[in-house]
Amino acid sequence: MSWEIRENLTAFSRFLRTASLGRSLLGLLSLALVLLLAVNLATFVMIGRTAEFNETIDRNVRVQVAARDVLTRLVDAETGQRGYLLTGRQQFLTIHDEAVRELPMVMQELDDLTASDPEVRERVDRLRNLARERLGVMDASITLARSGRAGDAVQIVRDGRGKELMDAMRLEIDAIDTIESERFASRRQQSEWSARATIGVNAMAGILVLMLAGIVAWIVLRYLREMQAAHYELDRINANLENEVRDRTGDLIRANEEVQRFAYIVSHDLRAPLVNVMGYTSELEQAGKVIDRQMAKVETEAPDLMERDALVAVREDVPEAIGFIRASTEKMDRLINAILKLSRDGRRVLSSEPINMTAMVGKIADSVNHQTEAAGAEVEVAELPGLTGDRLSLEQVFSNMIDNAVKYLDPKRPGRIRIEGQDLADGMVEYRIIDNGRGISDRDHERIFELFRRSGKQDQPGEGLGLAFVKNSIRRMGGDIAVESRLGEGSTFILKFPKRLYVSENGTAS
Repeated sequence: MSWEIRENLTAFSRFLRTASLGRSLLGLLSLALVLLLAVNLATFVMIGRTAEFNETIDRNVRVQVAARDVLTRLVDAETGQRGYLLTGRQQFLTIHDEAVRELPMVMQELDDLTASDPEVRERVDRLRNLARERLGVMDASITLARSGRAGDAVQIVRDGRGKELMDAMRLEIDAIDTIESERFASRRQQSEWSARATIGVNAMAGILVLMLAGIVAWIVLRYLREMQAAHYELDRINANLENEVRDRTGDLIRANEEVQRFAYIVSHDLRAPLVNVMGYTSELEQAGKVIDRQMAKVETEAPDLMERDALVAVREDVPEAIGFIRASTEKMDRLINAILKLSRDGRRVLSSEPINMTAMVGKIADSVNHQTEAAGAEVEVAELPGLTGDRLSLEQVFSNMIDNAVKYLDPKRPGRIRIEGQDLADGMVEYRIIDNGRGISDRDHERIFELFRRSGKQDQPGEGLGLAFVKNSIRRMGGDIAVESRLGEGSTFILKFPKRLYVSENGTAS
């Protein structure tokens, strides 16, 4: 890992030392990034100051409103007091009492708002003392009026002490208003300056970014002109090369088609004499039985005429030879069929459709239940990612792979076969067929995909064509196959396909 970091740093250092369009663009973009960061920082600071200014305005307004609310409650209390003294009606006392009940809450709000403001706090304390004294004067007059001494109560009002206290409170509230208004004006001036500074910084940054954009555009335009000239030169040089590649590709396609036709014709032509051989073999077998019956009759009626060597030849040598001929012709017939199958598959037109791989592979696994149950094995199909591909080819591929896995299980232990898959980052999808069977020797990992090549103990029927057919089918779909295996432990076949198969006009993967 450290080696990779050193390599990357060396490459980046070499890039910075080499004059190129990329280095110029990187420098300009870095400068633009620095400017944007500076603008963002300045804007962040200005936003913080604006938020602080808004909080200050809110507090100023709330202080002023709370101070006015204190005065309003005292005025309401005074109105109720005077109404009661003049009329003696209880409803005026209700107004007075309600205002007195609300006054502590309003006063507490004012205390909370000015708790950290010594300048205003001093005036709030004086306002509280004046309010307390004013309430005391009102309570004294109301108490006298309730005891029937209305004249004395009115005299308290006429003394003017209540008015003096109210005037003093108004002066304190006006002073609080003045302080808060001056602060508001100062904060507004600072906010306006911050706004102008923000606009200036953004305008300057915008101009610089536009200048950098102009420089970048000029550099890119010059580079594009150079690239266009180089492109024309490259077109001129490669004009004949494209035609040559096209011609050779056509030749290759025609050669491949010719090979497939040749394989088909050869296999077809081989079948005709093979059928004759198989037919004459059957006739020889029937003729041998006729001769055997005749010799048995001669042996019974005239044993002296029968030679022992002739009897052995007819009853042992001839049937054995016919058996060898029949086995060889049957094997050759299977090989011809396999070659024809490969030829037909190579010429088959692929089709593309969405496939639920979990369901498809699950059905294939179910089809070998009788084999797995007989071998005491199990096949597990995990949730597989779907793809868009050729259904017939995929069914043939997975049928071959699962059949092989079941066929080559190790009888010494319970067989376990698991099929799992995952999507890859490069637009491919991977499937793994994992078994705990016999395994494959390291030297045979590549050979098993060749025609007519098999690995390990040959105790299972087959001609060594299955994996070659699988590999050919997978590659036709644009995929690949590999194997990981240890002899005696099991194998993992890794199949990769494109997530989406695109079929060209000639029916092959593109």
